[in-house]
Amino acid sequence: METLDISLARMALLYGLCLLPWSLLWLIGARLSRDIGIGIVRMTLQLGLVGIYIKTLFTLNNPWLNAAWILIMLIVADFSILRRSGLKVRYFALSCFTAVAVSIVLSTAYLVVLVIQPAHFYDARYLVPLAGMILGNCMQGNVIALERFYAAVGKNQTEYTTYLMLGASRWEALLPYFRQAVKAALNPSIANMATMGLVSLPGMMTGQILGGSDPWVAVKYQIAIMICIFTSTTLATVINLKLSLPIAFNEYDMLNEQLFADSKR
Repeated sequence: METLDISLARMALLYGLCLLPWSLLWLIGARLSRDIGIGIVRMTLQLGLVGIYIKTLFTLNNPWLNAAWILIMLIVADFSILRRSGLKVRYFALSCFTAVAVSIVLSTAYLVVLVIQPAHFYDARYLVPLAGMILGNCMQGNVIALERFYAAVGKNQTEYTTYLMLGASRWEALLPYFRQAVKAALNPSIANMATMGLVSLPGMMTGQILGGSDPWVAVKYQIAIMICIFTSTTLATVINLKLSLPIAFNEYDMLNEQLFADSKR
């Protein structure tokens, strides 16, 4: 059984659905028409180009091309994480890339090589979409962790300095904010796992069922991807925060305000 295709005419009909939220936002005076238009056009162009490239990846199934695509995804995620969390890219790019790359490569390799075990470990059909799903969720967790951690330290400078004056090390003084940031980053994944199947059917499982897979196979793949997402998010957030500390703090254990994009921090 194959998934039903959507013709261009029906795709045009689908875009017409956007007129409903656009009209509602226009009626309440929310000036988002330009942003909505740009967002839809960019989404269409980007996904179209990615679709063409991924089809080529699947056809060629070359390990170097597959690895290059994952590297591109990691670089784009690196820049996106830092910009959305308010950290200057030129200072934290390497530490953030290292943390995310280690967690993604480890989780994806574990899932593909040890659990799924395709004929070729570099099979683009498995490697590319699974790495993309893990990375997308891991990216969100890292944004939350970095933003929450440095926002908390910035707002509690007096408390942090007091800990240092009382004899605490930098790590001991930062540990409460570190814990809070990691918990905030993991809460969406934990809540998602706890309600999955009851509140909503997850995207990967739905896609596989629509593609004709047996529901039990789809369930097993969804469980596998969720475990990998949780693992990679945990590893990446902890490593990312730890690697950022020597960069963000000077030799006197004070936060270097110049390293942040937000001047109000």
